[in-house]
Formats: sequence, structure tokens, C-alpha cells
Amino acid sequence: MNHNIIITALAMSAALSASASSPLMYPAPPTGPVVDKYFDIEVMDAFRPLENDTSKTTLAWVEAENSLTRRYLDGISFRGAIKQRLSQLQNYRKTGLPWRAKDGRFYFYENDGLQNQSILYRKDSLDAEPVVFLDPNKLSDDGTVALTGISFSHDGKYMAYTISRNGSDWTEIYVMDVESGKLMPDYIDWAKFTGAQWLGDGFLYSAYPIPEDGKEFSNANSNHIVYYHKLGTPQSEDSIFYQDPEHPYYFHSAYVGDNGRLVFISVGGQGTGDGLMMKDMSKPESDWVILEPSQDYNFSVLRAKDGEVFILTTKDAPRGKIIKFNVENPTEFTEFIPESDAVLTEADFTPDKIIVCYERDASSHAYVYDMDGTMIREIKFPTYGSAYFVTSDKYPEVFYSFDSFAYPATQYSLDMETGESTLIGQAKVNGLNPEDYVTEQVFYTSTDGTRVPMFLTYKKGLKKDGTNPVFLYGYGGFNISLTPGFSANMLYFLEQGGIYASANLRGGSEYGEEWHEQGTKMNKLNVFNDFISAAEYLIAEGWTTKDLMTISGGSNGGLLVGAVTNMRPDLFRVAIPRVGVMDMMRYHLFTIGWNWASDYGTSADSPEMAKYLLDYSPIHNIRDDGTEYPAIMVTTADHDDRVVPAHSFKYAATLQAANTGERPKLIRIDSNAGHGAGKPMSKVIDEWTDIYSFIFKNLDKEPVE
Repeated sequence: MNHNIIITALAMSAALSASASSPLMYPAPPTGPVVDKYFDIEVMDAFRPLENDTSKTTLAWVEAENSLTRRYLDGISFRGAIKQRLSQLQNYRKTGLPWRAKDGRFYFYENDGLQNQSILYRKDSLDAEPVVFLDPNKLSDDGTVALTGISFSHDGKYMAYTISRNGSDWTEIYVMDVESGKLMPDYIDWAKFTGAQWLGDGFLYSAYPIPEDGKEFSNANSNHIVYYHKLGTPQSEDSIFYQDPEHPYYFHSAYVGDNGRLVFISVGGQGTGDGLMMKDMSKPESDWVILEPSQDYNFSVLRAKDGEVFILTTKDAPRGKIIKFNVENPTEFTEFIPESDAVLTEADFTPDKIIVCYERDASSHAYVYDMDGTMIREIKFPTYGSAYFVTSDKYPEVFYSFDSFAYPATQYSLDMETGESTLIGQAKVNGLNPEDYVTEQVFYTSTDGTRVPMFLTYKKGLKKDGTNPVFLYGYGGFNISLTPGFSANMLYFLEQGGIYASANLRGGSEYGEEWHEQGTKMNKLNVFNDFISAAEYLIAEGWTTKDLMTISGGSNGGLLVGAVTNMRPDLFRVAIPRVGVMDMMRYHLFTIGWNWASDYGTSADSPEMAKYLLDYSPIHNIRDDGTEYPAIMVTTADHDDRVVPAHSFKYAATLQAANTGERPKLIRIDSNAGHGAGKPMSKVIDEWTDIYSFIFKNLDKEPVE
């Protein structure tokens, strides 16, 4: 019998038999076992055909899995009430910070509540009535086209903007006449990890060669080239501005400074940081100046103006410092702001001062500095949280936004002379009173004695009596810090009497490069042990029990959830691994997976590295001996070309084939969506409705309306 017919029949059978309370019959995936050899280690890959996400057999299996999952979730009686409340919580005005563009006018993003994409507005002055400048909701019928960036030409006459379709990392660039709002004929396709950097009568952008048909979202990307596009010409006439064919797995990103005099190329992809080179365009025949040859450190340009360049670096400063140099002597660096005990994350320049941002114990702190590097004052924030600044080294206005777990985005203007902050806007979320909630920071001890911070947010009056559901979230990788931030979706869990726990695991940047390195390569188990220790702490302190514990994480955090579920299936009741990296032996073979080797290492590096990866790879360590696993719902999307859906496909198929107890093992595969960025609000609400329906059903708790 034709294999497609078998799978289709199974899809119909599964859809008919599945409900939220009946035993689940999982669809049969396409099989074609392959044995790979990593040095002297042989590894079976039972579901290799699922890596071909466009084959008929894979598409049929996806349809069958979605039918099964849809039947299960739609059979949950309180799903409709969850969706209704999430829609109410998301239905509030979300206004971004204003900024003054090169045409002298103010721009800002705003979403009136449930719009799929935020709209870009313009106004002539801060007090003027705003007008719609660019509405990405009109770029598609279903909101799946996202506006991902804008860039004004030096004279303010043109604006280049980038879009993504269906959540893909592939980028398209358009050019608009700022006065008329009309599109110019210029159009760039198949760009990636880029914006438009204006130079002369055109702009620079980065792109890969056009991918093979049918493999646009899965094949490995190589040879990232910086092109120059001259306005009014077709893309086919764009010239190569910079390339390095000897290193096909490098990223190359351009930055134009000093009003077009200087061009910087950031080089990354094979290390924990970025190399940096510079060219003086006033001397066209000059060579590139190598400012940092390695990719071992953060080395990023903060400002280039009037021949002076400021750089944030972690070289000889694991927690960050700022250096500067003069273009005439580009290799003579001067320390401007030295390393401190906090992690320096950003510096924003005004015409005569600098706002320097730090993270201390994973929370934002900011200070005003003079141009000679002297600290003037601290900018005080109301609680633990995250702050974001908008400044210009041309205009005096300074704006910032602050938010925390139960504290939605609040906007201020800052008087740089007096230090006074003036409230200019505050999000009003339906039914939220921030005073009803508490956020506290606790510190717990990990397996090896390391002290790890964690934020807990919950309703005032909650008792440590072991009856509270917990949503434990973590990431732990790629030098990314989890600072407090507001989520209307997470507010729903708090309303239901739950505790949101955000653990600041090693592998992130919470305490600088040393903290990061302690969670990379053959230290990766530290990350998993930190997370397991967080769960054990919450139970030991009486916050909850293992039967009320949900764990979740996305991308590298999906790997985290998959790994710790295998290590301690007894410790959690529900697991939600989202768009996770699940096959550690082959991750580097897809799209830009090779870029993660600096954190993970690869199975080709050495026998020791291959064994280490194999010992925690989520797909390869699923137990098949009757051990009771948590209820698991895997999430992924068909256009995810960051972490290709094959990871989740093979993980779900392996879970469903193994004997891991009777709790459900489902996969939710979104359509016309990607890794997460730019997802339409309608899809966000649908996804979180399904996540919470699955969680509360499997905690045996019916939410209160």
C-alpha cells in the first residue's frame, strides 16, 4: 500500500480517536533509519526522512499530527474562556518610544491592541497629531508580513525598510520617498541578517546566494556578502562591497558612521564575539584597518563622529568597557569607561552626554556620564526591570521605557541637565493593577555550589504552602541575559494564582563572559543542573510541588527543556519545549546552525565533544523503559529557518514511539510562521491559548473565569 495513504488514514483515525481525556493514537512517521558514525561512535537516526520538510510523507505526517493535537486541545472545555481572557489582556494600546529621524520629525510604533502588526506613525512635533506613515498590516491579508527595520538616508529624503514574510529570517528591502510616501522602484530580495546602511547615493546590505528551490528554509547558508545598491538600479546590478570566500561561514554586517566617511564591517559566526574592520571612505584607495582580528570578544561600534570612534568591548574586560580612538590613529585605543562589577550592555549618546546602561544581578541600571567619561548621576528605576533608551547625538530629546514582570511599559522623557524623569505614557492593561503583584529576587545553590539568581512574580498574599502552580522559564546560552519584562500572556498565569519563575542560568550574560563560558561546550551540563536546581529549590522552599511544575523555554531554551526532561522526568508535570534545538549531533548542518558551534561545539570537533553532545542531546536520550514523563507539547512552525522544524519533528516522533507513560506527547506545528519574531497578534493569542489549555488540563486545574 502507498505510504502516503497509510499516513493519511492514520491522521483520520487519530483525529477521530483523540480527545483531551481519551488515550492517544499517534500517527506513524515516515521512517528510513540511517546510522551515522562520529569518530568511533555509531548513532541511529530512525526518523531521518522528517528532515525533508517539503516531502509528501513529511507533509502528511504534519497534517496528521496537527489533526491529533487540534482534536485534543479543542476538546478542553475551558479553552474558549482562556482565549477570551488572553484577548482581553492583549487588547491594550502598545506605544513605542518616539525618536527624531534625520528629517527632523518624530516617529514611533503603536498597536491599538489586537492589530497583528504595529504601525509606524509620524508627527511634526511631540505635540502634533500623528499620521500613519507605514502600516505593515496592509502588506498581507493575514498579518504574516512583519516590518523588521527602517533606515533613513543621510539627507532624510528616503527611507529603506525591511520586511520578513511568515516569520522567516529572509529579508526583503524596499525604499520609500519620505515626503510622498510612494515606493521607489528599488527592491532587494534574499537578504539576511541585515538592514540598509546608507552610503552615498545608495546603501549597503548583506545577503546570501539565492537558495535552491524547495530548500529555502532548511539548507545551510554560506558566503554572506556585503553588497552596494545604488538607488534607481535593479538588484542585478548591485556590486560586491565586501566578501571573504575563504571563510564561507562568517557573518558580515556593515555599519556606516561619521556621515558616510567611515564604513565598519563586523565579522562573526565562528566565535563568541565579533571581529571588526574599518575603511576610511575619504581615502578610497586605503586598505581595511583591522581593529579586532578575532571573534573572541564583543567589539561593537557605539558612535563614529567627527573622526572619533567609541567601541564597547569585552577584550580584557569580561563585563565590558568602552574604549575610543581617533581615525588618524586607529590602533591607539584609549580606555574611556573602565570595566566595573556590573555588566556594561549599552551606551547611548546625546549631543554632550552619554547614558551608560548596565545589568546588575540581571536587572537594568543606568547612569549619565559627561563626555570626558565622568559619571554624573544614576537614573533611578522603580523596581527590578528592563530599561530602553532612545537618544540622538544631534537632537537633545531623550526618552526611555521601563517595564518589569507585572509592570507594563512606561515611558519617560529625561531632562539631561537636571536628571528629572517626566512620565509621558503608560500602558493600561485590562484588569491589571501592578500593586496586586510582587516580584522578588532569590538566590539558590546549583549542583556544584554556584549561586544562581531567579526572579519570582506572584499575587500578593500568596502562601508558601505547596499548592501553587509554577511556570519555570529558562534560556541559559549565547550570552543572552533574562532581565525582567512584561508579558500580557504571562499575566494570565499570574491571575490564576500561579508563580512565574525566571531563572538566570549560566550560559547567559548576567555576570559577564565568565558566566557565559561556564554554560558552553563541555560546561553545558551546568545550565541543565542550574535549571533542575531551580525546580528543586522551589519545591524545597514550599512554593510548589513537582505535580504543579511546568517548565518552558524557546530555541536554546527548548533544548534546555528537552534535556532536563530526560534527566529528571520525575521533577516536572508539564513541559513545553518551543522551537527547540533537539538534535545536537546534526544541528550545524541546517541554515545557520553552524553559528552555534561557539556555544555548543559540534559532533565533528573531537571524539570527546561528540560523546558529550550525544549524552545530553534531547532526541537521543529519551527513555523507553516505562518511566513516566511529564505531559509534553512541542511547538514549532513551518517557516522557522532559524531552528528548522526537523528538530521538533524528530523529537516528537521519538517521544511518541517510546514508552514514556500515558501523559500526552503532542506537537503543535504552526503554519505561515517562523521562529517567533514578527508573529501576528492573532497567532500569538492562538498559541498561548493552546499552551495554557494544555498546561491546566495536565495540572488537573480548571482556570477561574
